Formats: sequence, structure tokens, C-alpha cells
Amino acid sequence: MYALAKKLMTGSGQQSVTGVDSADDANSYWRIRGKPDKICQRGEPIQCGQAIRITHMKTGRNLHSHHFSSPLSNHQEVSAFGENGEGDDLDVWTVQCSDTHWERDDAVRFKHVATEVFLSVTGEQYGQPIRGQREVHGMPSPNQHNYWKVMEGVFIQPSSDPVRHDEL
Repeated sequence: MYALAKKLMTGSGQQSVTGVDSADDANSYWRIRGKPDKICQRGEPIQCGQAIRITHMKTGRNLHSHHFSSPLSNHQEVSAFGENGEGDDLDVWTVQCSDTHWERDDAVRFKHVATEVFLSVTGEQYGQPIRGQREVHGMPSPNQHNYWKVMEGVFIQPSSDPVRHDEL
């Protein structure tokens, strides 16, 4: 997934989120966070079924969806919304995976909590100014177009309890 500070020309007019083949650019970096009322502890594994927010590292906006039609496929629009990681309840997604928690190299799905669509990318490509980038949108049912895999990033191991010393 990729996000530039370009706004959609239709629908919500919010920041565009697109699909790209490579993740070699800072615009492809996203951070997984807890939902507003449940903080993710740094280094704790993300559980399958856990509600999360996905925040774009460069712009600080959250992956967001709502009942606008996407510009190319007419599926549900997905955008980036908010400021400094703060948005609204339409920024919350659940992680769907095959085991107990999301492991590195797993293909996972993200289901939008409020509207129940799956984060998806198909073949629709934008023209100028983001030529060749694919439309990211929400689809109502699980299929081959809504699997996602982390390409690169920082994975933080859970911290262990500090060693305690008894001084004499």
C-alpha cells in the first residue's frame, strides 16, 4: 500500500491510498496501532481478530473507509484520514489470519469494523498524476484480491521483564 499527499478527486476528497508492487519508498510504510480505547503494547504480537488502526508513517493519517464509491471500480472507497494518528471510528480494522496471531510473512486480511468490507486491490489503475498505481478499495466478501503481506519493515520483539536484583 502506498499513500502520497494527493487527494482523491471524487468521493470524500481525502488522501488517496493505492497499491504498488514494490515497497522501496517511505510512502509505503505503515504502522500498526491499537484502536483508540485499547493501546497495543510495543512488541506484543497482534492477535488474529484484533481490532487495529493502520497509520501511514509519513503523513500520520489512518487507513479509513466509509460509504463513498471508489473512483475506478465503484467498490467502497478507502482513503487516509485524520491528523497525527487521530481520526475516528471509521479507521478501525480487524486482522484476519489463520493462526492465533499475525506472524511475519503471513498473508492476512483486514476487515473494516464499521462497514464490514475487506481491504482489497484489483487491477484498476490510475492515470495521471499517479499513473500505474492500483486502486485500493473495500469489497464485501473475502476473495483472492484481499490478502496482504508485509514486504519490509521493523518487527519489534516483545520485551522481557527486567531482571530483578536483591541488594544486600
